[in-house]
Amino acid sequence: MKTVTLTILRFNPETDREAAYREYRVDVEPTDRVLDALSKVKWYQDGTLTFRRSCAHGVCGSDAMRINGVNRLACKVLMRDVGDRVTIEPLMGFRVIKDMVVDMEPFFAQYRSVLPFMINDSRPPQRERLQSIADRERFDDTTKCILCAACTTSCPSFWANEEFVGPAAIVNAHRFIFDSRDEAAGARLDILNDREGVWRCRTIFNCTEACPREIRITKAIGEVKKAILYGSTAP
Repeated sequence: MKTVTLTILRFNPETDREAAYREYRVDVEPTDRVLDALSKVKWYQDGTLTFRRSCAHGVCGSDAMRINGVNRLACKVLMRDVGDRVTIEPLMGFRVIKDMVVDMEPFFAQYRSVLPFMINDSRPPQRERLQSIADRERFDDTTKCILCAACTTSCPSFWANEEFVGPAAIVNAHRFIFDSRDEAAGARLDILNDREGVWRCRTIFNCTEACPREIRITKAIGEVKKAILYGSTAP
């Protein structure tokens, strides 16, 4: 066990004029996660510290934050990999509600705007709509999104313009655009064929590097751009 210093950016808009860093010293094991260290601060040192957490296993995406300047999930980062001094800050580009908790509603509004659900108005078959392995593989990568916002809030285009639909929304549109069972690819492509849609992407790859599920986000965005340009979702 060793003692580490957590430097946490604290802000409560009800009492603070501006955000300020505060330091906390915590005893941790090398295999503890950053989430464990934050929990020790909250449980034993400062109960006012506020952050989101749920499954704590990298599935829900609720504990996305900046750890040493990089967007990551606190439940997936081990203390042995971040050193003896760890800086923790909220995701960039969103209004801070308190400490690490940010207002995710604009993010989810962009997500909803791309119709992230199956649309098929044809008569349903007697059993399930079958799909070949190859057809499934066409969009398999983008089914892994957990809506943590790590990709969108790492994007310079989003920092510059909050109207940008963002990588996460495009990834979730991709998941249905290339699904052979869906019938609304054209509608989604029309939505994304916009100044604030896929064309705002500058192919910087920050989103791909930030994704905790290792989705090839920039590749997916490129495939959506090609589908718009060539009018086809074929491989």
